[in-house]
Amino acid sequence: MLSRLTKIGSLHVGAGLRSTLPRSSYHTTKLSMSGAPEMHGTTILAVRKGDQLCMIGDGQVSLGSVVVKPNAKKVRRIGSDDGPRIVAGFAGSTADAFTLLERLEGKIEAFEGQGITRPCVELAKAWRTDKYLRRLEAVLLVADSKNCYELTGNGDVLSPVDGIMGVGSGGSYALAAARALASVPDSDLTAEDIARRAMEVASDMCVYTNKNFVVEVIECEHEESGEKEGEKE
Repeated sequence: MLSRLTKIGSLHVGAGLRSTLPRSSYHTTKLSMSGAPEMHGTTILAVRKGDQLCMIGDGQVSLGSVVVKPNAKKVRRIGSDDGPRIVAGFAGSTADAFTLLERLEGKIEAFEGQGITRPCVELAKAWRTDKYLRRLEAVLLVADSKNCYELTGNGDVLSPVDGIMGVGSGGSYALAAARALASVPDSDLTAEDIARRAMEVASDMCVYTNKNFVVEVIECEHEESGEKEGEKE
């Protein structure tokens, strides 16, 4: 019986008691083995190839088994209009994600000229330690022309080894498809081509992901890395 229990907040619910909870409790968020929230209801993918980075997300918002909105914008540009191009995508609670994005924009302004590495690290620290922020349930993907990071409520700031990251309910499908497409030798596919085709695969497999894609593309820089940004700190 214990092996069938699912922990939701401070409440343990067996499979036979699920019907007593609101559907959003067990369709939108559940806890992974590490204790981090495992988000449902969206797919966000970032692909870097050559001189281009593409971040793409679907538009579906689900409440339990009901689609409440098909065209939400979960990938957007953040920061000042005259500053460097920075894009962010989120999976999880919309209100929580917007709260985190506002905090991230504040960090970017506070550490202006230092790229996104320092702001992302500072946000992750606050998210992990702040009594209010650590209750927020979302996962962020943040990228600029040099770096791409995944931020979680566990204090993680993760960067991809191959330039590809995916989060959300269909993130694993999109990630696998994007890696397969990117590994094709002598391919003329751009980062945007790979991202769009991978999201098509994810939307066909994940019931929480649709085909109303929002796409942001950034021209990349090759010379500098996140390590150089860290030296400026």
